[in-house]
Amino acid sequence: MNFSVLFITMAIAFLITVLLSPIFIPFLRRLKFGQSIREEGPKSHMKKTGTPTMGGIMIVFSIVITSLIMAWKTNPVGVSYELWILLFVLVGYGLLGFLDDFIKIIKKRNLGLTSKQKLLGQLIIALIVFFVLRYQGFPTYISIPGTTIQLELGWGYAILIIFMLVGSSNAVNLTDGLDGLLAGTAAIAFGAFGILAWYGFPQNEVTIFALAVVGALLGFLVFNAHPAKVFMGDTGSLALGGAIAAIAILTKLEIVLVIVGGVFVIETLSVIIQVISFKTTGKRVFKMSPLHHHYELLGWSEWRVVTTFWLVGLVFAALGIYIEVGLN
Repeated sequence: MNFSVLFITMAIAFLITVLLSPIFIPFLRRLKFGQSIREEGPKSHMKKTGTPTMGGIMIVFSIVITSLIMAWKTNPVGVSYELWILLFVLVGYGLLGFLDDFIKIIKKRNLGLTSKQKLLGQLIIALIVFFVLRYQGFPTYISIPGTTIQLELGWGYAILIIFMLVGSSNAVNLTDGLDGLLAGTAAIAFGAFGILAWYGFPQNEVTIFALAVVGALLGFLVFNAHPAKVFMGDTGSLALGGAIAAIAILTKLEIVLVIVGGVFVIETLSVIIQVISFKTTGKRVFKMSPLHHHYELLGWSEWRVVTTFWLVGLVFAALGIYIEVGLN
C-alpha cells in the first residue's frame, strides 16, 4: 500500500468530520443534547454544562464511511472479515455509549447505563468477536514484544480478548475528561498502530481503518479543542476504546497495546489506586482521579494538562513502535 492511499484515507475522514460538524453541532444543540457535569468534579467544569455531547456519532460515521470507501477502492474482491470485525466493534461499543449518553440526557443526570448493564453489553460484543475469530481460524498465541517468543493460550485467548476489549473501552472512556484530551491522545495511539499495521501486517484494511480513525479524530479536534464546542461522549470514547483493542488483537500486538496506550493505562491505574487507598486507609493519593483532574487541581491550566498528556502519549507511541520495529 503506497503512501498516497494512507494520506487520502486520513484526508477523507478529516473532511467528512469537519464538514459534518457545523451541521451536526447546532442540531445537537436544538435537541438540547447537552453534557451534564458531575458535581464532584472540578468546579471549573460547571461552565461546560450544556455543551453539545454525543459528537462521537460524527466520528463513528466518518470512520465507517471512509473505511468502506477505501477498502473497496484498494480491494475490489471484497471487504475482509478483519475490517468487518473492526467496524462491528466500533459500532457495537458506539451504540452502547449512545445508550449511555441518551439516558444521561433524557434523565438530565450524570449516570446513564448502570455498570452491570454496560459490562454485559461489553462482554457480549467481546464474546462475539472471539467466536468469529475462532471460526476464521485466527491464531490464539500472543507474542512477546522485541523477541521471537510466542505463547499459545488456546481457549484462554477468549479471556484475553474479553479483558482487552472491556478494559480498553473503559480505560479510554476514563481519559475523556478535558477538552481535546482523548481526541488527541487517541489520534496518536491509532496513528502508532496504523504505522505498525502498515509496516508488519499484510492486511491493508486494518491500516486503512486505523488511519481513518486518525483523520476523523483530527477533524473532530477542530471543534473539540479548548474551549470545546462539542464533546464526543461515551458514544465516541467507548467506540474508540473497543476499536484500538480490536486493532491490537488483529495485528497480534496485544501486549504492545499496553505501551502505545500508556496514557490510558496510567489514567486507569490512577483511579484504581485512588479507590483502593481511600477504601483501605481513608486517604486519597491524588487530589482527584482520573489523573488529569489531579493536575488541574494543582493549578495547571486545562490546555497545559492536555498538551502534556499529548506529549506523554507521543513518547509511549514512539516507544511502542521502537520495541516492535526496532528490536525485531
